[in-house]
Amino acid sequence: MENFSIKSLVYKLRYLSVVFFLLVSCGDSGNIPASDTNNDAITHDALIYLSTASRSMTFKKTGVNFNTGLNIFPYTITLHPEEKYQQMDGFGAAITGSTSFNLMQMEATDRAKFLKEVFDLIEGRGFSYVRVCIGTSDFSLSDYTCCDNPGIENFALTSEETQYVIPVLKEILEINPTLKIMGSPWTCPRWMKIKHRNKTSSPYNSWTGGHLNPFYYQDYAEYFVKWIKAFEAHGIPVYSITPQNEPLNGGNTASLHMEWDEARDFVKTALGPKLQAAGLDVKIYVFDHNYNYDNITSQQQYPLKIYEDAEAAQYIAGAAYHNYGGSQDELNYIHDRRPDKELVFSEASIGEWHDGRNLNSNFVGAVEEGINLANKWCKAVIVWNLMLDMDKKPHRPKGCSTCYGVVDISTDYKTITRNCHYYEIGHLAQVVKPGAYRIKADGYAEDGLRYEAFLNADNSYALVVLNKTISEKSFTVNDGTHSFSYKLPAKAAASIKWK
Repeated sequence: MENFSIKSLVYKLRYLSVVFFLLVSCGDSGNIPASDTNNDAITHDALIYLSTASRSMTFKKTGVNFNTGLNIFPYTITLHPEEKYQQMDGFGAAITGSTSFNLMQMEATDRAKFLKEVFDLIEGRGFSYVRVCIGTSDFSLSDYTCCDNPGIENFALTSEETQYVIPVLKEILEINPTLKIMGSPWTCPRWMKIKHRNKTSSPYNSWTGGHLNPFYYQDYAEYFVKWIKAFEAHGIPVYSITPQNEPLNGGNTASLHMEWDEARDFVKTALGPKLQAAGLDVKIYVFDHNYNYDNITSQQQYPLKIYEDAEAAQYIAGAAYHNYGGSQDELNYIHDRRPDKELVFSEASIGEWHDGRNLNSNFVGAVEEGINLANKWCKAVIVWNLMLDMDKKPHRPKGCSTCYGVVDISTDYKTITRNCHYYEIGHLAQVVKPGAYRIKADGYAEDGLRYEAFLNADNSYALVVLNKTISEKSFTVNDGTHSFSYKLPAKAAASIKWK
């Protein structure tokens, strides 16, 4: 807040000098080097984690002190904690079969160190939400479901779950017991498929494409119930599910075509009631696909069409989106029309197509994507494979052969390369904790500077600031009670936390 003392007036006069502004930014209120450890034990008023596209700094921990009544207008970012938006569920990546396989090839001590780095809410990056495949995906060790023999009574977890995915999830839950888990299927069991979307269509015994036979709606809903309970029996709680990954992409290596009215009917008549009857408090997010609905006219605004059916909508928490086509602006469009329904971002991948390992090329765009997703009402941001090897494996023969992980590990399972998605998720998760509210932040507006503010459940503030430009940017932050000044290097991101 403003301090109208004589001292403050003198400061304001001195502010007219550009030199004074730079001195304020570099002096006691400026960057104060601190330990590279990631716990919050630092003696300054605000804690800052700094990363640069050049990798010269990777979550470098620094600190700043509050100004003494000085508010440097017009370079001030002002927080408005009274204006709250969505409550955040968390940030994270997918624990696919491939990710789990790679993790389990590491030495136990190396794996434990890496998982603590990623998932510890205090001493690590604080990843808090993961996505798990229900059965096979393009990043599995084999093509399978948990009920490949006809008859739902034949449901059973496979070795991919019991030897890889579940052991990894257990280790993560030891580090972060509040971890949220989303489950998504790439296909139903093949014996439940038909070639076309009517009951008289012929069976379709293929991993790729086809439709869910309405005759098997109840069995397939029971499949979800059994999968959730099987994971719970291993101590793995499931927080949310999607009925189908990429329901408009029938060409994936494992896939199922599920148009909006098929999803509506499946949720309304089977999945929702079955989960409810089983006493499973698991959120359902529909769609789980691209912003542009794969340019299929009849499928535009897929979630909104489902929400029009009140009987189906009662079971649905909201919608999930991917970024492989269209514009993020679709998130605002959906939210504006159904603000009572939630939005989550459930998948994005990086790879050879944009040199995803080159931070100089991709750091800025990745961090900006995460900031924008929070700004556009997403309660969660989850990217694709947490870990692949340096050869982009394992993946299915017809799966993505050019994808990178959030991190990639050397073929001897010793050396980890942290790619741009590590920074996108890390810079949010580092300071924005589950249960935080996004809050209004305005004021300093300049091309190349992006920021988003949050209020954590412990009443600490979190601010993520990205400098997209090739020059330093100096600014002041004002929360209504305190202010501090900071100078952000070129092509850098800062995650800031204070009480």
